[in-house]
Amino acid sequence: MALLAEHEQRKVAEAIARVERDTDAELVTVLAARADDYAYIPLLWASLLALVVPGLVHIATGWMSLHLLLLVQWISFIVLCLVLRIPSVTTHLIPRSVRHWRASNLARRQFLEQNLHHTVGGTGLLIFVCEAERYVEILADEGISRRVDNTCWVPIVAHFTQQVKQGQTLQGFVTCIEACGELLKVHVPVTHVRNELPNRLVVLG
Repeated sequence: MALLAEHEQRKVAEAIARVERDTDAELVTVLAARADDYAYIPLLWASLLALVVPGLVHIATGWMSLHLLLLVQWISFIVLCLVLRIPSVTTHLIPRSVRHWRASNLARRQFLEQNLHHTVGGTGLLIFVCEAERYVEILADEGISRRVDNTCWVPIVAHFTQQVKQGQTLQGFVTCIEACGELLKVHVPVTHVRNELPNRLVVLG
């Protein structure tokens, strides 16, 4: 899965800079390829299918000897491990709730790692995207959440999520940043010029 190219990342940084001219909020954007490699999922499914399917065939037909059954199970396990480790296939094996839970955990780790909780006045805002999980989240520090109700971010996140699903991640970032900027310049207007955090897109490969 291809993440944004360098010139596309610059467009995101420019959008952040434009918005921060009108607000004290400090915006940070993070784009992750995936929240987890889910390495155990292919092994779990491959083990289950390789054990059960040939066994059921043997019970139903009886045409395989025990030696052949064991051989078929081993071959099935190896083939399934290789096929199910393809990222696009692996993603479909994982429940949506699990994928979103992992992505949400990563978003919260990034909020801390990008020092959004250390801004003056608690005005950090994270716009987080996980492409493989098709997951978008906006996290605001207390200085913003006191002034902007969390429900205000819901339609922005929903629209951005649709754009990610359609492969319009760059446009989604720009649109999301601008929509957040409209709210922030009203509720968290600029009081003095500062730039505590870098205006860049953090890419997690």
